Amino acid sequence: MMVSSSKLLFKTDRASFKFSTKDIAPRERYDWLREVICREYTNVEITSPAHGNLSQDLTIYPWENLQLSTIQSSAISLQRLPSEPHLNSQNAYFVIMLISGDYLLEQNGREVFLQPGDMTIYDATLPHRIHCPGEFTKLILSIPRAIFRDRVAGIDRCTALRIPGAQGIGFVASNFLHSCVTHAGELQTHEFSALSAYALDLLALAITSVRPVGGNLSRSRAVSINNIKTFIEQNLRSSALDTGMITRYASLSARYINNLFEDEGTSLMRYVLMRRLDNCRKDMLNPVYTGHRLSAIAFRWGFNDAAHFSRAFKQQFGCSPSEFKRIQGCKVN
Repeated sequence: MMVSSSKLLFKTDRASFKFSTKDIAPRERYDWLREVICREYTNVEITSPAHGNLSQDLTIYPWENLQLSTIQSSAISLQRLPSEPHLNSQNAYFVIMLISGDYLLEQNGREVFLQPGDMTIYDATLPHRIHCPGEFTKLILSIPRAIFRDRVAGIDRCTALRIPGAQGIGFVASNFLHSCVTHAGELQTHEFSALSAYALDLLALAITSVRPVGGNLSRSRAVSINNIKTFIEQNLRSSALDTGMITRYASLSARYINNLFEDEGTSLMRYVLMRRLDNCRKDMLNPVYTGHRLSAIAFRWGFNDAAHFSRAFKQQFGCSPSEFKRIQGCKVN
C-alpha cells in the first residue's frame, strides 16, 4: 500500500524540509519510506530487519545547486539496480559523511566500510548497495554530476573509496559539513548559501587525496588540470584571462589542455565561462552587493561586454540577469 509522503512533511525555519516515520503506522512505514527515498534521492529497493520498528528522520537543506541532508535511521539496506535515473535531478554524485553507527557501501566492484567521521562518494545513477546493520546517523551531500566533474578530474574512479575523517583534509572536510548542518539555523540565508562553494572546494581536495593513480587520467594529467584550474580561479577577475594566457602559464598546447577538459565533458574556455557566471550569480544573491549595477558585477568577474554576459547568463540559468535579480528580490521580500 503506497502512502503519500506529504503526510509527514514539515518545512523548517532554515528553508529546509523534514520527513519522519514517527507518526506513520508501522505497517505503512516501508512503502512510505521507499517513496520518499526514491523521490528525494535515487530509485532503490529497501529492506530492514526492523520490520514494524523501521524508523527514519530526514532533514533536507537545499544548498545552492546542491542538497544537504541529515538522516537518522534504524538498520536498513538499500540496493540500486541497473536502470535509468528516477528523475533528471537525481543525475548526481552523493557524498556520505557518517556521524554514528556502521556503514557499508558497494559500487564498481569495490566496497568501503565507514567509521564515524569518515566520508565516501558514490554515483547515484549506477548500481550500488548500502548496508547499515544497526542504528546510524549520516549526512548526504547531493552534487550534480556536471558540477563535480568540473571540480574533480577522474571522479568516476573515486567512488566507494574511504576518505578518513580522523586526520588531514578528510578531517577538515567532514567537520566543515557537520558544522554547516549543526549551525544552519543560526545563519542568514546568504551566509548559508555561500558555504556551499567552500564545501565543494574542500570535498574536491579530500577526494583528490584518495584518488587512485592510473586509468584514463595519469598523475601528470591530474596535476596539470588541477594546476590549470587553480590558475583560472586566481585570475577569473581579469578580462585578459584567455586561452593564450593559460597556455603560456601551463607551457602546454591549447589542444592538449582542451583534451584534459574533454575528460570532464567541457572545454577550457567553457569552463572559464561557467566559473565566471557562477561567481556573478553568487554576488547577485549576496546582500553586500545590493544596489550594485549588474554590469559592474559582470566586469568584476572578467566580462568586458554586458550584452555577452546577459546572453551567457540567460543560456546558463534560464533567465536574464535582471530577471534573476528581480525574482530573488521577490523571494527575499
